[in-house]
Amino acid sequence: MNTMLKAKCGPSINFENVSLTLGNTRILKNLNFEIHSGALHCIVGPNGGGKTSLLRSLLGQMPHSGNISIEWHENRTIGYVPQTLNYDTTLPITVENFMSMTCQNRPAFMNPAAKDWKAIRTALELVNMAGKSKRIFGQLSGGERQRVLLAQALLPEPSLLILDEPTTGLDKAGAAIMRSLLQELKAKGVTILIIHHDLMEVKEIGDCVTCINREILFSGCPTEELSAERIMSIFSSARQAA
Repeated sequence: MNTMLKAKCGPSINFENVSLTLGNTRILKNLNFEIHSGALHCIVGPNGGGKTSLLRSLLGQMPHSGNISIEWHENRTIGYVPQTLNYDTTLPITVENFMSMTCQNRPAFMNPAAKDWKAIRTALELVNMAGKSKRIFGQLSGGERQRVLLAQALLPEPSLLILDEPTTGLDKAGAAIMRSLLQELKAKGVTILIIHHDLMEVKEIGDCVTCINREILFSGCPTEELSAERIMSIFSSARQAA
């Protein structure tokens, strides 16, 4: 187990009557649920149901009504992996330059300081990308860029990790690395909130699952909540409403 991932005590999060309206469109309606400290909590639901808006509200990026309270412990660092990254692929920035933007105050084109490079190297090793640190970031495959985004989210060491469909674009090897790393982080006490589309994977890795389609459809233990009948009902109804 990598020494970078020290013991954490992740926060608990409570959503109370959280709603979000953009223009005349209701995105989220009266969400009430809790994420326990150190849990791996999965968010599922049909496309367009407000899952990403929920994460962005938690991150303070979208206005909302109601209350989102975070009960922190010593470490208040948040790591975030977006589903996609708006990035000019023609920029001549290497992987290590991209990573250095997280952990140093000087310009990204300058080589990282020794202490920063050690942390960068360790994070890249965790996602099996250390061998490509000199590659131009924009020339990586989509799955490789997603691995680098995960590595960047680990700098500095988070107690809360938020991921928006992080396995999008990953091959089997990348997905396996992602899963192993999430299990290691969870074992260290990090609170993990993840939007996931693979419901079988949610059953295997999740401590809790919350299904959202503008409002909460259900929330609880994945093995109990994710029955085949319920899943078919939710997603078939969403397709009919589209």
